[in-house]
Amino acid sequence: MHSITNVCAVYFTGTGNTKTIARRVADAAAQALGCPRTDYDFSLPAAREEALSFSAKELIVIGTPVYAGRVPNKLLPFLTEHISGNGVLCIPVVTFGNRSFDDGLMELVRLMQTDGLSPVAAGAFVGEHSFSTTLGAGRPNQEDLALAETLGHSAAEKILAGQTALSAPVDGNDPVGPYYTPRDRAGNPINILKVKPKTDPDKCRKCGLCASICTMGSIDPEDFSSVTGVCIKCCACVKRCPAGAKYYDDEGYLYHQHELEAMYARPAQSKLFF
Repeated sequence: MHSITNVCAVYFTGTGNTKTIARRVADAAAQALGCPRTDYDFSLPAAREEALSFSAKELIVIGTPVYAGRVPNKLLPFLTEHISGNGVLCIPVVTFGNRSFDDGLMELVRLMQTDGLSPVAAGAFVGEHSFSTTLGAGRPNQEDLALAETLGHSAAEKILAGQTALSAPVDGNDPVGPYYTPRDRAGNPINILKVKPKTDPDKCRKCGLCASICTMGSIDPEDFSSVTGVCIKCCACVKRCPAGAKYYDDEGYLYHQHELEAMYARPAQSKLFF
């Protein structure tokens, strides 16, 4: 008889895709195991200052988006220094913007193992790309959500059967490769690391939502047009602004966005690993 009494969805989310998937996986697992689901959202800087330690009676669904083919580098301090697993079972999941999850899922699996968690299953799910409203539009869709439920249910069934090891090889390189580099058609790299969003003063209602949801805490709460810190292009402020006042106008950023939309318009597939 299993001893799990709680399934915890632990996730970073900018535009909501990873939250949706992690909670759907966790809900399915919790239902199959007959226990509740709880959440830990580490999207905001204050949450990433907390240390997380789990008990053997928990199953953890850990979710991050994939940025440039990897786990976002700004999340690595939290994921490597603030999580203690003590052998707790986990289900690593990533979301990716219809291009490829590259080494992102492999990296998350390895990070969890380093933290002392034990992956029992894993999954990569398509979500609408943070840069775009057409690339992966409508994803995760009902098929993706059904697959997330399958991941949760099947992982729980493995646990109930006493099979707790992730035996299938996860797509990706081990050790993981470099971050994906945007390039123009001549092969020249496009550097958008320092690009920050702009604010349309005619649309901005000064509601403060953008500052409160900025995953890096970089938008000045006294001047919403000022981005004082690093921007990881999660696009939370752009996609969640009720007035549509946030936008990017950098030439390299827009070129990269349009190239992605042209090259990866085909529907990518979500994928599970057991």
